[in-house]
Amino acid sequence: MKKLSLFLLFIACFLVTGCGKNSESDVLADLDKKVNDGKGYVMTGTLEVLNNDDIYNYEVETAYKKDDYYKITLTNTSNNHEQIILKNDDGVFVLTPSLNKSFKFQSDWPYNNSQVYLLQSIISDLENDDKRTFKKDDKDYVFTSNVNYPNNRSLVSQKVTFDKDLKLKEAIVLDSDDVPNMTLKVKDIDFSPSFKKNYFEIDTIMSTVSTEEEAVETSAIDDVVYPLVLPEGTKLANEEKVDISGGERVILTFSGEKPFLLVEETVKAMDEFTVIPTMGEPVMFMDSFGVLSDNSINFTSGGINYYLVSDVMNQDELLEVANSINVLPTMK
Repeated sequence: MKKLSLFLLFIACFLVTGCGKNSESDVLADLDKKVNDGKGYVMTGTLEVLNNDDIYNYEVETAYKKDDYYKITLTNTSNNHEQIILKNDDGVFVLTPSLNKSFKFQSDWPYNNSQVYLLQSIISDLENDDKRTFKKDDKDYVFTSNVNYPNNRSLVSQKVTFDKDLKLKEAIVLDSDDVPNMTLKVKDIDFSPSFKKNYFEIDTIMSTVSTEEEAVETSAIDDVVYPLVLPEGTKLANEEKVDISGGERVILTFSGEKPFLLVEETVKAMDEFTVIPTMGEPVMFMDSFGVLSDNSINFTSGGINYYLVSDVMNQDELLEVANSINVLPTMK
């Protein structure tokens, strides 16, 4: 009778809970093994980014090869503007094919903060949060956890959905008000990709990128753009427009308690492919990737390059001002 009772208890446990099968820990362990023990993967999808009241949409392709090779291609769907983040044996690069140039970073990217388009980063955030939540239904596994975006502290959590084959379906990064700021919808994941020789090399990439992108070059600054947010006690003190080779430059000097300089400059493609060494980290900003250092931020939007620098403002303050720069002309 006792053996019968134990047998019935076991059957009940199996029917109700699966006795731990496909439990949270099992799913997370299987995800980690699938991504980190494999030879690599290629993931395609769409990414929607909310910046203030503006929404930017991208086509995304993430390629990863074991031994620390990454290539993430982001194509803005509104203008076909393409940028590529690359990590190989030579370092970390942000390539802008339309301008025939690349920034080169001495950086720990992608390991120094969360990355919504990288499976390793998503899983690492799940593993590092002992207060994460987990639920499953007939079709999906859904996790929520904290995230680490030091360059955007308003982003605090993620909600990620995997199907029963442990393929990512969706990743949503939310702010402190639970508003989605980044939404990745996955179209396909191949965990057995075959990469051609030199696939992760710059010369190979630049020789095969699309030539259909709309031109982003400009020769004149028709409307000066001013930040909508200024540090308290700081105001515009001087504005100067100067001619440069093939274009124009505007220098805005802000003085007061938190002085800074904002330079706006027309963009021109390089005659020959150029790699520009830079100090800082790659950061997604407005509709492109920019460069963030301890005291400056540099990004390109709408054919204009913006450079913001200050000796007294910290990164959070720089980002707050830069985020308020509206690409449409506004009043001073």
